[in-house]
Amino acid sequence: MPTYNITAASGLIPTPAKQRIAQEITRVHSKATGAQTFFAQVIFTDVAEGNHFIGGVPLKAEHIFVHGFIRAGRAAERKLELIENLVQAVSSATLIDPRYIWVYISELPPAQMVEYGHVLPEPGSESEWLEGMPEADRRYIESGRP
Repeated sequence: MPTYNITAASGLIPTPAKQRIAQEITRVHSKATGAQTFFAQVIFTDVAEGNHFIGGVPLKAEHIFVHGFIRAGRAAERKLELIENLVQAVSSATLIDPRYIWVYISELPPAQMVEYGHVLPEPGSESEWLEGMPEADRRYIESGRP
């Protein structure tokens, strides 16, 4: 359900740190929203030097940009908790100062999203959604296979 795109300069985030970031984003998202961890996906995009600009100037600092797409319908307090914890999780995994970590959350209506071949449920209805799908789909999702 949630998709987190992490964008940074090529080579800034080593592979072991990417694994830690993915695990921490999954944990933070689940804790803030109550969604099962098997829904979270994290995608890293490395940007070659000269392909990222801020204010018309090539980016030189060690910025990491986190853009999360989540289902709409959560309380403002949960979203604030989520973004603050995302900054801390990425900072901890990379040892990069939080001032260089920018986080954006975009909300999408669940009825406009399909994952695992099924329209997504409203937040808080994940268990019923999972129980209502064909057994083969449910087993596949619960197996944790990507």
